[in-house]
Amino acid sequence: MNSDTVKNLFICQPGFEDLLGPELQNHGFQLLESRRGWVLTEGPDEDAPLCFAHLQLKGGKTVTAESINALAGQLLDLFLEQIKGKKLPDNWPLIFRFADGEKGLGQRVKSVEKEFRARLKKRMARLARTASADLPRGCGNVEGFFIFFTDFNSAYATSKLWNGGQRRMADDPAAPSRSYLKTEEAFVVMGREPVAGETVVDLGAAPGGWSYSAAKRGASVVGIDNGPMKGGALDHPLIEHRRDDAFKFMPASGETYDWLFCDLVEDPHHVMRLIEEWFENRHCRHFVINLKFGRADANSLLRKVLDPDGRLARHCSQLSVRHLFHDRDEFTLTGSIREA
Repeated sequence: MNSDTVKNLFICQPGFEDLLGPELQNHGFQLLESRRGWVLTEGPDEDAPLCFAHLQLKGGKTVTAESINALAGQLLDLFLEQIKGKKLPDNWPLIFRFADGEKGLGQRVKSVEKEFRARLKKRMARLARTASADLPRGCGNVEGFFIFFTDFNSAYATSKLWNGGQRRMADDPAAPSRSYLKTEEAFVVMGREPVAGETVVDLGAAPGGWSYSAAKRGASVVGIDNGPMKGGALDHPLIEHRRDDAFKFMPASGETYDWLFCDLVEDPHHVMRLIEEWFENRHCRHFVINLKFGRADANSLLRKVLDPDGRLARHCSQLSVRHLFHDRDEFTLTGSIREA
């Protein structure tokens, strides 16, 4: 490994590592090993706010041992080495994760974590007391200690992590559908959400999960869909349901909504042409958009979306694309439109 490269472990949704790998190669990373839910690379020592990566464990080391005590001891030695000279804040994250699908690995990791915490308490009681088992909300770089077990006897560990913001969201019994969780998660990734008094257009609204997500925050929503609203979106006082074709609905010249939501089960290129018209005419200020890549080349589509001269990005002051925890064969665009 040359001096300008480091080893990074990227974690993704299990089953999507075959999409994460090519994305990493497009960003100059060399693939070293890949299994279900993770990819180990050698590459540039820089942040990689990628679509399919949920977490990037940066510049870490692999520890290997056959016993729980030996693993815990090596991890503690590495932790003390990596935090030397640093002051960790209260609620610093101490995160143990493990590879998906290997029977019994979860219990193994729990045992190593228990032993690690016991040893840390003996050595540095205050640090042990102030550790948090949760990642902070939102995106960005985080310092703490992050351990990912790739198998029973090996773990990759580092004090530096880039967090894409994806996470499991709590359901709402009044939400009309599972798709409600996507907007809730998108707001965390974006660091912004609709507020009382703002206006929203929801293209392809039925059964109303996204509309309900905005309305419960006090925003006024126009939901466009020929299908029926259900659950908490049905007859909600802040949701106006217009039975219309989302591809035919377009605001009047000069009319601008605070938010555009779009979750249409259509060819992604067709949806992009529609969204381009919204962006070009500045009919919205902020947006949350899902593009379904089921039959498309996902990485090719991703490059088109992020192309700074492409039909979408050239209109944006901010644009991020993430494969959310609650996404399936789709990714979610969030951002804001550039002022005229």
